[in-house]
Amino acid sequence: MKPLILIVSQDPEFFLIFSHILDADGFSCELAARSAAGRLCADKKPVAVIVDCQADDESAPALCKQLKHGEATRHISIAALVAPKADIQHLELLKAGIDECFIRPFAPANLLSYLRTARATSRSQTDGPESLNHDGLQLDLETYRVRYGDRDIHLAPIEFRLLRHLMRSPGKVFHRQELVQAAWPDNRQVDARSVDVHVAKLRKMLKQAMNKDLIRTVRSAGYALATTDM
Repeated sequence: MKPLILIVSQDPEFFLIFSHILDADGFSCELAARSAAGRLCADKKPVAVIVDCQADDESAPALCKQLKHGEATRHISIAALVAPKADIQHLELLKAGIDECFIRPFAPANLLSYLRTARATSRSQTDGPESLNHDGLQLDLETYRVRYGDRDIHLAPIEFRLLRHLMRSPGKVFHRQELVQAAWPDNRQVDARSVDVHVAKLRKMLKQAMNKDLIRTVRSAGYALATTDM
């Protein structure tokens, strides 16, 4: 069975074009109305969701937030296709937890590369359970589960990949470009502002769960996972 991509759009022509491209790369596609996207994601568990964002569209961030806060949908990768110069919409999508934004016009190959990564991640092809532990924080690389004590910390895929990278080398300062390569595996054009936004979201969620700031900001350099000897 082909992995499913859910396309949220009000433009049938847009759906036909992208479904043809994705079908040729081994995906199946289904068109979803904005109002039905949450239910379809929960029922059908797509590999990823593509959201067609028009310049005056104010509902896309709300949909992203809904999916990222849903127990059955929060692990699904979400990509937005954003109109050019829609800077405010782009920022709102980042705040809502979007996994990737493609600014029109963009090369379809970049979207396909992202979806292949999402497909590989969803398969969770690991040889056995592996975990990272730091200062009481536990990260399971097989189940993508993050816990502190008896409390689950629900992270979006980008925040999970950032934390995973930081936890593999506690205390090491990672430059933003290194974090781009770790959290955006296809090394697409991601600016420093996007890295800062996602690190800030990760820091906030960890601080809420642990009641302390686990991420250290190194001015003009990057970020590191704080250790007790610092």
